[in-house]
Amino acid sequence: MKIATFNVNGIKTRLDHLLAWLEREQPDVACLQELKALDGSFPARELREAGYHALWKGQRSWNGVAILSRGVEPVEIRRELPGDPGDEHSRYLEAAIDGIVVACLYLPNGNPQPGPKFDYKLAWFERLIAHAKTLHDSGHPVVMAGDYNVVPTDADIYNPRSWRKDALLQPESREAYARLLAQGWTDALRHLNPDEAVFTFWDYFRQHWQRNAGLRIDHLLLNVTLAPALREAGVDTWVRGLEKASDHAPTWITLDRKKLLPAKKKKRAAA
Repeated sequence: MKIATFNVNGIKTRLDHLLAWLEREQPDVACLQELKALDGSFPARELREAGYHALWKGQRSWNGVAILSRGVEPVEIRRELPGDPGDEHSRYLEAAIDGIVVACLYLPNGNPQPGPKFDYKLAWFERLIAHAKTLHDSGHPVVMAGDYNVVPTDADIYNPRSWRKDALLQPESREAYARLLAQGWTDALRHLNPDEAVFTFWDYFRQHWQRNAGLRIDHLLLNVTLAPALREAGVDTWVRGLEKASDHAPTWITLDRKKLLPAKKKKRAAA
């Protein structure tokens, strides 16, 4: 089973790129972020013709998340991150697909910092940490995939010097990500590439793509039930090299479902 995450940076603008990637790589599940489209503009028909069912939550001009599933209907679990009923940003979607809970997330960027956008980033992160704990401890196999807008360590960026003031590298952002991992999540890409410079994002400035001056901000986290099934992890960098590409490249894992730990059974209440 192959599960991927891809910040498409505008699904209408880059639909051809998305369809070409789906046809070539054929992920079983694809979590998309930054749709930049209202619900009615989502290309459900084109994706269905490509063999994918979809759940989506759009938003005008920015944000927006979707979960694609090849050949089977995803079963929606929730359409928002718990903890703030007034939060209208489309940043979280959760579904069950073939026995696995898939959470697709688009964590706030937080720039400029300090300021209200960074405060919102950290508050959203706290809500994610709280909800992630319930997911991790549920006993079900869970993957949380998406654009986390966090560079976990200096090893996850080509050169941190010019990014020190960016929200993606702030100590508070990194500390929140570390607390999330401490619940028991496995950072799949780093786990299987412990010493390599692996990037998932290259911005459009100063020939960063051409120079491979990238960052690792797209992550797939596996809970203890799912982690034993992890087999491979990688980045489809060829997508970033397309003309007028997203500044992100699809990031993926493959799973050996035979190695899944059995789900924990809840204890019966005492009579």
